[in-house]
Amino acid sequence: MPSTHRVVILGGGFGGLYASKALKKAPVELTLLDRRNFHLFQPLLYQVATGSLSPGEIASPLRAVLRGQQNTQVLLGEAIDLDAEHHKVILDSGSLDYDTLVVATGSSDSYFGHDDWQRIAPGLKSIEEATEIRHKILYAFEAAEKEHDPQMRREWLTFVLVGGGATGVELAGALGEIAHDTLRRDFRSIRPQEAVILLVEGSPRVLPSYPPDLSAKAEASLARLGVTVQTNAFVTGLDPNGVTIKTSTGSERVAARTVIWSAGVQASPFGRVLQQRAGAQLDKSGRVLVNPDCRVPGHAEIFVIGDLAHLEQDGKPLPGVAQVAMQQGAYIAKLIQKQLRDETLPPFRYFDKGNLAVIGRAAAVAQIGPLHISGFLAWITWVFVHLMYLVEFSNRILVFVHWGFLYLTFNRGARLITGGEEVGMEEAAKAAK
Repeated sequence: MPSTHRVVILGGGFGGLYASKALKKAPVELTLLDRRNFHLFQPLLYQVATGSLSPGEIASPLRAVLRGQQNTQVLLGEAIDLDAEHHKVILDSGSLDYDTLVVATGSSDSYFGHDDWQRIAPGLKSIEEATEIRHKILYAFEAAEKEHDPQMRREWLTFVLVGGGATGVELAGALGEIAHDTLRRDFRSIRPQEAVILLVEGSPRVLPSYPPDLSAKAEASLARLGVTVQTNAFVTGLDPNGVTIKTSTGSERVAARTVIWSAGVQASPFGRVLQQRAGAQLDKSGRVLVNPDCRVPGHAEIFVIGDLAHLEQDGKPLPGVAQVAMQQGAYIAKLIQKQLRDETLPPFRYFDKGNLAVIGRAAAVAQIGPLHISGFLAWITWVFVHLMYLVEFSNRILVFVHWGFLYLTFNRGARLITGGEEVGMEEAAKAAK
């Protein structure tokens, strides 16, 4: 094929970025399109949400990351439609022609049919959501400090986290540290360590994708940080003043001013576009069912990778984690280059490097093959794995310094309440009701 083979990649997340970098020396014209001008390291978003890191320390401008690739153009925009017959992606302004299309548009939070809950209980998929959560957490303590009514003060100091996966567990652990250590001496009218932190999980245990022994250790670590875990529990109602939780014994109302959502994900809307324009089949979560080589059935020129792809291995769908997207991105980049030489590759095979979740200072759980580790050793492993996968070297240094300082002092330097004066006024108005 000619060297002008056009590759268009939609999405600058883990899958799209790793595919782009792997095509650095390929004889193609590569275009990477994303709605944002940066790559976001989502596994550390919870640290922005809890004031440990600033947004710029976990995000890298795509143009800076790919500036050395002469065959690559980065465009800011959104793909809204597809002309599969004529190999054209329709953008919010203009269009892009392609010979090979790689769709890596990721996922968003799922509220299981209650999208109105998003306004009250933000998820954690973007920098904006992370800073909104940071605002809600820190403002709750400030509002409690000013509140004289004991009941209202308890509501401000009650935090509910919905979803006991890795994100929920990590958020709950960090919030426990904030209440018991970071803010312990900062207030005069309240004792932050008396905050009620409730983690609600619908499964029988937290971290349901982890082995039971690691789930138990994670729950024990959360308990040491003052987090109450409620399993086999489901949120059935949610409003600005609290949540309704259903368990096997009935329903109960929890008065809480701060609710954070991490209970589920749904595929990006571009899956529906592929269904309508390319005949792709979707699973119940909206993910595209792909062939073993990550292609859309019937369209050898279209690949789908990352959270948007449904690919089964050993009878089970691959998890929606960063490692899957990274490995798929590298795989399809190699496959595209092989294809240009009229060669082939075996089907994609995911190599599971393990699972890591941090619960707090020097506390984590890790599954690496048959090895199950917890405590300080798992925490050190988590630290260096996450540092290694940060895209820019400067960010690795900054994050490492911040983590060292946090470990020694419990001080979270990014404890900033942002979001505009009107947000604070809205919270104050709610408190007065």
